[in-house]
Amino acid sequence: MLKIYTYKACSTCRNATNWLRAQGIDFEELPIRETPPTMCELQIMLNAYEGKIRTILNTSGLDYRALGLKDKLDGMNADAVLILLTENGNLIKRPFAIDEERRLFLVGFREEKWKQAFA
Repeated sequence: MLKIYTYKACSTCRNATNWLRAQGIDFEELPIRETPPTMCELQIMLNAYEGKIRTILNTSGLDYRALGLKDKLDGMNADAVLILLTENGNLIKRPFAIDEERRLFLVGFREEKWKQAFA
């Protein structure tokens, strides 16, 4: 089943879940701050985005800036970044949608991209 990690105050997350409901797509919604994706899920998503770590990071978030990750990221290995993400869901780009069985791996919400993924 599709898992979608969201933040309740995020309008993009609400748009994504509303879109899924309108399409009749079942999903399990999880709060990204309280229940971040697992290390395994993060690794799978990272692989789906060809190892481009910035693709799965919430680079516009306060936590990202407070930790100075813009300047530190290039010196960090992927495992160190993923551990940081498992500890702080605020650092993960949202919504974060994953369904390994259907091979769906989506971060952020762009309706056209989601339409293609679910076609």
